Formats: sequence, structure tokens, C-alpha cells
Amino acid sequence: MGELVIEMPDVGEGVAEAELVEWFVKPGDPVLEDMVLAAVMTDKATVEIPSPVNGTILWLGAEIGDKVAVKAPLLRIEVAGGVGEAPETSAQMVPAAANVEASSSYAEPHPAIHEQVQKPLASPAVRLQAKEAGLDLHDIRGTGPLGAITHEDMELYLAKGAPARSKSAEPARKTEVEEIRLTGLRRRIAEKMTLAASRIPHITYVEEIDVTDLEDLRSRMNEDRTPDQPKLTILPFLMQALVIAIAEQPGVNATFNDEAGIITRHSAVHIGIATQTPAGLTVPVLRNAEARDVWDCATQLNRLAEAARTGTVLREELTGSTITITSLGALGGVVTTPIINHPEVAIIGVNKIMMRPVWDGNRFIPRKMMNLSSSFDHRVVDGWDAATFIQRIKALIETPSLISIEYVVR
Repeated sequence: MGELVIEMPDVGEGVAEAELVEWFVKPGDPVLEDMVLAAVMTDKATVEIPSPVNGTILWLGAEIGDKVAVKAPLLRIEVAGGVGEAPETSAQMVPAAANVEASSSYAEPHPAIHEQVQKPLASPAVRLQAKEAGLDLHDIRGTGPLGAITHEDMELYLAKGAPARSKSAEPARKTEVEEIRLTGLRRRIAEKMTLAASRIPHITYVEEIDVTDLEDLRSRMNEDRTPDQPKLTILPFLMQALVIAIAEQPGVNATFNDEAGIITRHSAVHIGIATQTPAGLTVPVLRNAEARDVWDCATQLNRLAEAARTGTVLREELTGSTITITSLGALGGVVTTPIINHPEVAIIGVNKIMMRPVWDGNRFIPRKMMNLSSSFDHRVVDGWDAATFIQRIKALIETPSLISIEYVVR
């Protein structure tokens, strides 16, 4: 018998510590090689830590929400069959005698070992989705590695119809309260929003845009698209309009280091796409929109959104944005006051499209109207420049042929 100490792995990019957001095991649980033991979160991504060996959990070195330094002991595993080599970056072997906690004996693993683990194996995003849907993961059959429950397993279970909850004859009065510790991505979101709201003096500019012609064009393009082309939404057109407007107002495509007092204007247009996921809000980045057409933007947009929702987005795809678009789709409301994605200086908020009566000089006619609610860092973007920028976008969206002409020119 031997004991393996699993250390907090070095995830690179200068990260000195990570937050523990999920334990998948507890002391006494048997584990198999490659079984996920824990999930940790850095500023950029969630990382799952697998077991390098077969064995039994002896000790857990942190609680959910704790920040653990790289190379610090995270957990200990009793290894059957003697002490072997361990990955230098994540674990270190020590003699079993060094263990001061009580341990249970462990026999060679058998085919049903993963069924002995009481907690179903699933990623943090899947667990959150199950919690929000009021489902018990024990009821769902996992088809992932080692029986892990995937998003597809959840969708299949819901499609078949989850067991209905019985209702009592009379609604019972509820007195329970629940305290939820802010951890993981939700804590990251809270910290970033607090930083942005406390340090950036926002100015929000709202403009009404007639998208009737654009919606007609989008509908025709979707009808004529080839099988390998994605279905177009309004966002790829807005991205193209942003690129054109930024060329005339480069001050909005910038980041501001307010501590050093340095504004960095970027020639490349890297657009952050605020995306709601089961785990919370993330902002994957569509890079170099200035070098893409509408179809390419749509393809990348779909890919990034799916990766964000399934938790497969790469760390490098979550950093480096120079301006952000936020949209709630059909829930977009009439007006919003978006918070800037620090250290950027502008964010474009898309509201829902509604049919409204518009006076054309002689009569009211039905038109598809949409508001843009956009916020700017008033320290570096003047109100006049913000308004000029949005008015240019308005002109491009209301006359969508201009977007194609400008793309050909550049």
C-alpha cells in the first residue's frame, strides 16, 4: 500500500491559485484512474482534476469556495499494489505511514466500482442544470467516460419526461431559508461586475433602429443558404456594422488601464459575446471580426456559444476582447443598462425586436423596431463620440446593403 498526494495543478498562464468549486468524491470513496476528483476555477476557465491511479480517497484538503495555491496538497489517495510513479505536475507519492487520517482497506477494483461512489459523476455545469430543473442525478443514466452524466444525457432524460411532482391538496406554508455561498463562476461574475461598476463611470446611450429591411434580407439569405452555411441571426450583421463604425471611431475599440492611465486602441476587432450558460455568464471572444464576412461571423458565433454552454470553451477564447456585445434575445426588453466588460470602454446591448407603428410622413405603417442600449466609459469616450458611433451603426443596420459594400471595399 502507498499514499498519493494530489497537488493543485499548475494550469499555466501565470496562475498562482485556483478556487475549488466542486468535489466529486469524499473520504472512503473508491476511485478509478482518470475518474474526475474535483473541479477548480481560475480567472479564465474551469479545470477538472482526474485521478492518476486506482485507489481510495483518504483526505480532502480544501472546502468548496477555498482558494488553493498551485502545488499545495489537495487530496490524498491510498493506492493498492504499492507506490508507483506519479505525474510531477499534479501529484507526489509519499509513504503510507505519513497518513495521519483514518483509512479503510481497499481491494483490487471490480467492474462496478464506479457504482459504489454515492455521488453521480457530472461536471459543475451539468449539476447546476439538474439543480435548476429540480432533478436528481441519481435518476439519470450517464453515458460519458466512467458513467459521467453529460448534457446530452440530461436532454434525453427531460425529453422522455421527468417524473411529475405530486401536489398536496392545500399549499403548505414554507418557512425554510437557504444560504448559498458565492463560489466558482458566480463569484467571478460578482467580482468583475463590482470592479466594473465601482471603477467605470458609465454613460448609457439608447437609440431606436428600424430593422425591417435587415430582417427581410436575413430571411432571404437564410432561405438561400447552402447546407454548410449557418442560420443567420441579427448578431453577425451587427458585428459587421461594428467593424465599419469602429474604423471611423477607433476610440471605442480600446482597453483602459486606469491604474497606469494608459488607453490602448486596438486595430483588431475582437468581439466579446456575453453568453448565458448553465453555470453563469461567460464572455467568449470572436477574434478578428474585421477579417470575416457575415457567414464566417455566424459560424464562429455558433461555435463559441455552444462551447460556452457545454463548458468546452478554451481558456484563450475567454480573454482578449476589445469590445463586447450583450443580447438577451427575445427576453431583451425595451431598454437595458449594460455594464462594461472591464477593462474595455464600450459594450453594445441588443434589445428585442418589436413591431411598432411608425409615421412615414403621411400615415402610420408597421415596422420592425429594435433598441440598442449601449454603455461607454465616460472617462475616455465623450458623449458626442458615443452618439456618433451608435448613429453610424444605426445607418448601416437600417440600410443593410451598405454593410456588404463596405466589406468589399475593405
